Amino acid sequence: MTKISKELVGATAVPIILSILAEGESYGYQIIQKVKELSKNQIVWKEGSLYPVLHKMESSGMIKSEWQIAENGRPRKYYVIEEQGREVLVQEKENWKMVNKIFEFFWGEY
Repeated sequence: MTKISKELVGATAVPIILSILAEGESYGYQIIQKVKELSKNQIVWKEGSLYPVLHKMESSGMIKSEWQIAENGRPRKYYVIEEQGREVLVQEKENWKMVNKIFEFFWGEY
C-alpha cells in the first residue's frame, strides 16, 4: 500500500475536517478515526498534528468548540462548523474538483 505524502495530507486537512463537521459535531479522536477509516488506513493523523489545525481553524472562525461531558463522565471538546467554514468548504470543493479534472485529463482514468 502506497503511503500518502505529508504534503498531500497537510493540503487536504482543512477540507477533510470541514467535510466531516458539515455532517455534524465531532471531537478530535472521532475525526482521526473517521479519516483513518475512510482512507483505509492510508491517512493516519496523530493528535499532535490534528489539534493545531483545529485551533487554527477555530481562530479563523471556520469552526467553534464546546466542552461537553461524554458518556463516560469525562469532559470532551466537540467541534462544529460555522458559516464561514461552510463558505470555505464550498470554495475548497470547487478547488479540488478543478484539480481532479486536470488529473483526469492527464491520467485518462475517465
